[in-house]
Amino acid sequence: MTPSATPAYRRLSVEERRSQLLEAALSLFAHRAPEDVSLDDVAEAAGVSRPLVYRYFPGGKQQLYEAALRSAAEELRQCFAEPREGPLLPRLSRALDRYLSFVDEHDTGFSALLQGGSVVETSRTTAIVDGVRRSAAEHIYQHLGIADPGPRLRMTVRMWITAVEAASLIWLDEDKQPPVEELRDWLVEQFTAVLTVTAGRDAQTAALVGTLAGDGRD
Repeated sequence: MTPSATPAYRRLSVEERRSQLLEAALSLFAHRAPEDVSLDDVAEAAGVSRPLVYRYFPGGKQQLYEAALRSAAEELRQCFAEPREGPLLPRLSRALDRYLSFVDEHDTGFSALLQGGSVVETSRTTAIVDGVRRSAAEHIYQHLGIADPGPRLRMTVRMWITAVEAASLIWLDEDKQPPVEELRDWLVEQFTAVLTVTAGRDAQTAALVGTLAGDGRD
């Protein structure tokens, strides 16, 4: 008997189906505000029935949105997981390349996540987004080689992360201008600039600035 050229249907495992639904949801949330996405939309995008979506997410759209947000947050956290090898500033540039690529790909969804105001926003979703900021800060401290950052350095790094978020939102509003490479370089220069300002008031930060001044750029 000649085997059929058509591959046999394969039933998805629980994790595979859940991943499929999350991927469909993330794709929709990337281009539409969360309140404008229904479970019917997710079911249609995934090619499944609405009851199946409820089977995996019995809490409805809120549960699905939070799960999708956690998935996006994990991807954002990984943007700063750059190997701690070579000069710092090129490392930071590569991390920003991944971050800005995520912003570009997720567009409207990224704006909705950071700007808030969604009808599905809760203290849990706010905590998920804040967790990304804290994780980014921890990665930067590690890249700086600082195990115990003082309050001024912590404030400086977190202020810069906030500036990166704000610049990303403005960049989307400005039709993604200036070019992303220019935006990335500008943000790296701002990082050096804010550290230099803090160095005038903080010995721990001052010890870092000399190293950064001699940092090469790829």
